[in-house]
Amino acid sequence: MVEAGTGYLIDILALLLATVVIVPTFHALRLGAILGYLAAGAILGPWGLALINEVEEIRHLGEFGVIFLLFVLGIELKPDKLWQMRKMVLGLGLGQLLITAGILYGIAILMGISQQAAIIIGFGLALSSTAFCLQLLSERGGISTLMGRMSFSVLLLQDLAVVPLLALVSMLAGGDAETVDSGFSLLTSVLIIIALLVAGHYLLNPILGKIVASEDPDVFVAMAVLLVLGMAWIMETIGFSMAMGAFLAGLMLAESHYRHQIEADILPFRGILLGLFFMTVGMGIDFNLLWDRLGLILLLTVGLMLIKGAVVYGLARMLGARHDISAQAAALLCQSGEFGFVMFGFATLSGVLSLELGAVLILVIALTMVLTPFVVKTMNWFLENFYILSPQQEDMTSEFYEESKEHIILAGFGRVGARIGAILNAANVPYIAIDISQERVKEARAQGFAVFYGDASNVKVLQAAGAAKAKMMVIALDNPSHFDRMLPLVRQHYPYLPIHARAKDRKHCADLITQGASTTISETLETSLRLSEEILRGSDVEQERIDNVLNDFRNDYYSDVVQKVTENKVVMGELRH
Repeated sequence: MVEAGTGYLIDILALLLATVVIVPTFHALRLGAILGYLAAGAILGPWGLALINEVEEIRHLGEFGVIFLLFVLGIELKPDKLWQMRKMVLGLGLGQLLITAGILYGIAILMGISQQAAIIIGFGLALSSTAFCLQLLSERGGISTLMGRMSFSVLLLQDLAVVPLLALVSMLAGGDAETVDSGFSLLTSVLIIIALLVAGHYLLNPILGKIVASEDPDVFVAMAVLLVLGMAWIMETIGFSMAMGAFLAGLMLAESHYRHQIEADILPFRGILLGLFFMTVGMGIDFNLLWDRLGLILLLTVGLMLIKGAVVYGLARMLGARHDISAQAAALLCQSGEFGFVMFGFATLSGVLSLELGAVLILVIALTMVLTPFVVKTMNWFLENFYILSPQQEDMTSEFYEESKEHIILAGFGRVGARIGAILNAANVPYIAIDISQERVKEARAQGFAVFYGDASNVKVLQAAGAAKAKMMVIALDNPSHFDRMLPLVRQHYPYLPIHARAKDRKHCADLITQGASTTISETLETSLRLSEEILRGSDVEQERIDNVLNDFRNDYYSDVVQKVTENKVVMGELRH
């Protein structure tokens, strides 16, 4: 027992050490985190230093990263936006799958492969990697861009195709075409999904409210993980993929006022496990087979990526997308996906594919994943340096594209925050307010305010609220003690984001400026000045004299603060240059 436990501990230490050493190195070389994880996996795996040999066991754990990734995507994609993408899902997604599978089937037949094996090869290689595409897509603006929505439409259709494709493999292998033992019919599965979505719409917020009322953040995190994994398990039980279940769980919470806090709690799990998944891909590369069949494998890999890229590019152009957007989508989707590992492994065990052919196909999938980040970077470099939009192309839009507007993040929705929110509403200025008080959030949302539950001093929550694209941030928290923890963290992660803060008094104003605030307003001063103005006016002092006295007092009060602001502007200017 001790040796087994020690063995697992050594594996964990090796994975963590590789992550903190190799991945930052690849970041420094501007090669991206994915290639760093792949390299780390190749070094640790059976064909490198052989520190880790149980690749399949680790891969099953790493697949949870894909599950959490789909959950976060679902929570960011509201149902109305998903409905807008239906034409792309059916047009681009289904077209890509069928056309690519048809071309690859024909090539396999010409190479002398049996018809059954050719069908499996065609569909297995036609699928793309959800994990790789979405991770690379996050570096290019996520699915808020037209290219992002086009790519996600293809990935979503492919996830929906998992069930019929597994049934197809079982049928070709002489099975009963059932992919799960539960015996649920497709109609029953659809009804269960509808029932879950309806139940989630009406029950999730009250349940989460009870959890929040316990004031135990650990229980809230446990509830978030339970929701994701529970939905994933239910979907797998009725025949769909676990990733699809996690995506549906995210959709159920897309309109919830708890979604930003849940997303922040899930992000650490997603990051660690997704990195582990990428490592297992690197571990799975059989370098002996690669060296023995180098010419054939490279030919198959490059040919596959060219075919998939050409199909995606052609379909995107048919849908009216620009050349550059079509080319970016083609580069992103040109690899084969992780489901191919499952599909070809199942086909090999069933005897439909030979062991050697299955090993070659799995190696081809892994190599397409390894090459995809280079292809994406090369395509982006080419478009940035050589592709010039015409005036007509610059004006082209799409019904699926939604311009993301700069918004204001309002931290705290108490007395001051609520007034600021009301004024922003009246001026039609977009904002997202975050507050830790459940009752306050409920009352504000009932009145139509855009308020979400979450800890505004948690950078992950701010990230979920779109701080990277925010126009500015306003801190109106009731508890001044939270400012000291919040401001340095926000400034560290968002150095150029303007931050306007509510302060208690003059000393507090100066302290907040030192910690990174752009502007501070003392609530005690402004209250005193307004009261003084009314007193002076009631004492028959002329308005011009009143204004001069109050302005002089205000300038003297804020003199230290102004000096701090000036110093901060100098520092920020030096950082920018």
